[in-house]
Amino acid sequence: MKTSHRVLAAAAIGLLFVSCQTAPYTGRKQFMLISAATEAQMGAQAYQEVKTKSTLVQSGPQYDQMIRVGKRIAAVADEPDFEWEFSLIKDDKTANAFCLPGGKIAVYTGILPITQSDEGLAVVLGHEIGHAVEHHGAERVTQQTGADLALGVADQFLTGGTSGTTHSLVMSALGAGAQFGVLLPFSRTQESEADHVGLILMTKAGYPPEEAAAFWKRMTAKAGAGAPPEFLSDHPSDEKRIAAIEGWIPEVKSQYSPIGTSRTDDPSLRRGKKSNGR
Repeated sequence: MKTSHRVLAAAAIGLLFVSCQTAPYTGRKQFMLISAATEAQMGAQAYQEVKTKSTLVQSGPQYDQMIRVGKRIAAVADEPDFEWEFSLIKDDKTANAFCLPGGKIAVYTGILPITQSDEGLAVVLGHEIGHAVEHHGAERVTQQTGADLALGVADQFLTGGTSGTTHSLVMSALGAGAQFGVLLPFSRTQESEADHVGLILMTKAGYPPEEAAAFWKRMTAKAGAGAPPEFLSDHPSDEKRIAAIEGWIPEVKSQYSPIGTSRTDDPSLRRGKKSNGR
């Protein structure tokens, strides 16, 4: 093996060991090459760009609802290093929301007819905040970096050892394999994890977990036919998502107390996450 091959291979293996961490809540092993501070900085920059290009709603019942629900879930998420920020984007055609690293949340008005209530919005915000507390942003950056590095190693091995045509075909196949064999299934894992963590957060915040399955059924009905096959999607199929959520409800039900009780209104309520070394 050439020296350059050895260096690339050693770097790839070394990165796996130095970046191993444990996800809060689920205990899933994660690999991250960037720090939480860097991840949050990236999130803040992206958030500012979104706000600059968007029409923001800064008052009214919809805005008040977002703040009310968002702050309850942020409180039980218990991320002292997050600088929480909430934006309502006027876009009735976009049924979406997101939480960027560091607690930067945006809700599009187009999703509110589907959420219908505080409970429905709690499902969405719990899910999106779940992505942030599990540091999925840093994980995705790392995953893409690892895929690029692996392809670089393969390219080093193939260059000079195969014909130009064979080299191109093999590299194309490896690229497709990285996309459909690793990156998309990895994204589906994150989406399921965010569903699970979101269910925990909304329940701890005082919202009934049964509303999660009800919301996703409404979302499925809204989307209708034409969704891509699961193996080509970065989200679980609607049927699998709903079934998984329904299976988790008994697990989290013991943590539920309706809003207005002393338990859910206690500001000291904490999630009891597992340590991940961050």
